Amino acid sequence: MNIFIVTAGSRGDVQPYVALGKGLLKAGHSVTLSTCSSFESFITDNGINYGYMSDDLMKLVDSEAGREAMESGGNIFGLVKTMITLMKEAKSLNRSMLKDAWQAAQAAQPDMIIFHPKALAGVHIAEKLAVPAVMAVPVPVIVPTADYVATGFPNLKWGGWYNKLSYKVLHSGYHSYDDVVNEFRQETLGLGKISKSITPIQMADGRPIPVLHGYSKHVSPRPYDWPETAQVCGYWFLEEDEQWQPPENFVNFLEAGEPPVYVGFGSMAGRNPQKMANTVVDALMKANMRGIIATGWGGLDAANLPDSIFKIEQAPHSWLFPRVSAVVHHGGAGTTAAGLRAGRPTVICPFLVDQPFWGECVYQLGAGSKPIPQKKLTADKLADAIREVTTSQTIRDKAAKIGEMLQQEDGLTATIEQIENIKRNW
Repeated sequence: MNIFIVTAGSRGDVQPYVALGKGLLKAGHSVTLSTCSSFESFITDNGINYGYMSDDLMKLVDSEAGREAMESGGNIFGLVKTMITLMKEAKSLNRSMLKDAWQAAQAAQPDMIIFHPKALAGVHIAEKLAVPAVMAVPVPVIVPTADYVATGFPNLKWGGWYNKLSYKVLHSGYHSYDDVVNEFRQETLGLGKISKSITPIQMADGRPIPVLHGYSKHVSPRPYDWPETAQVCGYWFLEEDEQWQPPENFVNFLEAGEPPVYVGFGSMAGRNPQKMANTVVDALMKANMRGIIATGWGGLDAANLPDSIFKIEQAPHSWLFPRVSAVVHHGGAGTTAAGLRAGRPTVICPFLVDQPFWGECVYQLGAGSKPIPQKKLTADKLADAIREVTTSQTIRDKAAKIGEMLQQEDGLTATIEQIENIKRNW
């Protein structure tokens, strides 16, 4: 097959699709991945064709308003307030992203479209080209269930009716872009308007869209009330560069004492990364633990560190995590998966969207501490959590057991089998 993948967002919204793309290539398919242009080299370096998309979304995420959204701490009301501010600009961005995706798809001439739910063009391009559309997502964010609330909504524990309602509200939010989408459908694709009764997991004619989830049933089991078109396939791990070599001073640090605690918040550091770094340093000192602070893209600012803490820009999680005693992070789906696969106890300090969900999953699994929301994060609370996960044999044993199960699971193969079956039955 000739497959076109379209996604949008930060690295956490791109890396799983690079992993999926590489898996599809290995299975004999052709793959083009269309996303923000800042990821072009990341995609092409992994042997995948790149389809151009404007990088303006990433600039918006990294703007003052975007960082304010991060600091909403997952509070839906604060997030909505910020999103209203961003909406006008976001609509303009989506106009250009829709057109960019269409141009890339025309060049690729695909037999199938695979898309992230944030990439609004995917389903409409599939309709225009008369090819199957598959929603593939590393988070249980879009298919309604009574089991848990939609990501980003307050987890009020009011029961199944409230959880189901949250998905209705989430789905209705997609219709706030109807004017942009219908303009694209009519003026660019020559299709009719989409009905307000259509949900994000339906084609324009009401047919269900297959939804394949790239995470493990061992971390979050498939809800009993999902339709057959929604499946949990297992994680899409990107096997990182085996040729990567750590700097000599980093190796010396790792070998100089007990395994350190890894702390990294990716791009999630809010508007004051220096304050966040100070909190992390203070927590490690209070817990009397050696640490590694990963600064990452737009992330933590760490200067003048004590000898017991080492700063890195980044390192392959598959190489680093087995060498640490615990992982502390924001709860992104990919970092959570990497920490669990390494069998390491986890402390999650969620900011927004799906991060509180993964924090709760890890806690319920017994593989980590109770999550600490970013807005409530203090050095004392973080120090207590680090002490808990590094000293509790129960937590360490459960984390190791989860790691063994994830190492035996092959989510990419399972997902590709589903994709091939969808095409055969089209």
